[in-house]
Amino acid sequence: MKDTFSNLHPLINFTYFVLVIGFSMFIMNPVCLAISFTCAFLNAVYLNGMRTVKFSLLYLLPMIILITIINPVFNHEGVTILTYLPWGNPLTLESIIYGIVTAVLLSSTVLWFSCFNTIITSDKLIYLFGKIIPSLSLMMSMALRFVPKFTEQMKCVKTVQRSVGRDFSTGTLLMRIKYGIKIISVMITMSLENAIETADSMKSRGYGLKGRTAYSIYRFSKRDAIFLCIIALLGILDVILIFTDSIKFRYFPSVKGNLFSVNSILFFALYALLMMLPIIINTGEGLNWKHTQSKI
Repeated sequence: MKDTFSNLHPLINFTYFVLVIGFSMFIMNPVCLAISFTCAFLNAVYLNGMRTVKFSLLYLLPMIILITIINPVFNHEGVTILTYLPWGNPLTLESIIYGIVTAVLLSSTVLWFSCFNTIITSDKLIYLFGKIIPSLSLMMSMALRFVPKFTEQMKCVKTVQRSVGRDFSTGTLLMRIKYGIKIISVMITMSLENAIETADSMKSRGYGLKGRTAYSIYRFSKRDAIFLCIIALLGILDVILIFTDSIKFRYFPSVKGNLFSVNSILFFALYALLMMLPIIINTGEGLNWKHTQSKI
């Protein structure tokens, strides 16, 4: 499946994710949270397919249920008392709603970061920050690359160890611990060797030297300028509406906020448009491609 949005200039991708992740983390209006979670899930499914569905069912759904249950146990604020817990503390409707809202906020943020990790590759990070903060950009790109590379190396080491009779998934507990320690020892050694090789490679290429130039495949086009203006305009309008209290919402002592005013509905529309922008771009490009093919 072609992802046109990821082929835009890295500045466009990075600016977009700064806005959507920032909004998702700090806006507590329930409608905004629902929009953010839905759009994050759709974008993640588009980018990662069934892996996102499995991740959501295995990790996000249990996290949502756990936070929803735990929050009312420790948070007793709210005026709507449903019942009393066995140890005497009140169970309030507001604390239950706040627990659900918090869980959705965390889940949407995780999903947006999964999209960020898929689209913002290490070469894009180096391109964006290599000249400004070269050491930090290199460290960030290496950190993003480390996890998948470490996972692949771990699979290879486990296969090799299993072939020589050191399968840590079978045998007595003592033998499994022994084989597991052996695998960890091999992985630490390989990681240290990779770090030394990377350092020598970067040094030999003159990384960090003054006046060093770098080749880049990214060019800022007219299309990129248009999308940057659209993202910036939507972000600015949303920020203006936030500061006018258009989406002000509270959960304690009672649930109350703006959901149906003219400004709030306008904000929800602009917010949804911003969150759905990658899918709109990809869908539009797909329809355009099919239309072009039909003319051939």
